[in-house]
Amino acid sequence: MRSGLIPLFQGAGVSAILHAGDVCAPWVLSQLEQVAPVHAVRGNRDWALLPHLPLTLQLEFGGLQIGLMHGHGRFWRYVKDKGRAMIARVTVDRYLRRALATFPEASVVIFGHTHLPVNTWVDGKLAFNPGCGCCPGPKHPHPTAGLLHISGEGEIKGEIIVLA
Repeated sequence: MRSGLIPLFQGAGVSAILHAGDVCAPWVLSQLEQVAPVHAVRGNRDWALLPHLPLTLQLEFGGLQIGLMHGHGRFWRYVKDKGRAMIARVTVDRYLRRALATFPEASVVIFGHTHLPVNTWVDGKLAFNPGCGCCPGPKHPHPTAGLLHISGEGEIKGEIIVLA
């Protein structure tokens, strides 16, 4: 976890932290819980140390339904996706569509897995992937985090923040 993440959340005055999986270590959740209540789902890197985390969560904030998932699905779906990735490039769009289909009633769908930030509107729903807050790589050269701003009128805005 990047050192700038906790100060970002504290400075923004977040009321909850939604983690889209690949927590990787239980201490990460403990640190985040010092800032605000944490709602986390299991990523493919969490099978061994955090098997108790659910694969999906349906939450409500400010009267809005929010769907939260990592995106890899169950083990065999993950293996199938990995096999496809060896043959052809797997795009963010595959996981975005999967998230939208998983939560048809949600106003916002949050997903992870690709480690690439997404902040876009699809058919009147906000599709949001905060990216990866810890490990830059060739597909995500800068660590990122996301903030969701929900107004009292139920309007929502996603924001991707590049971490130092």
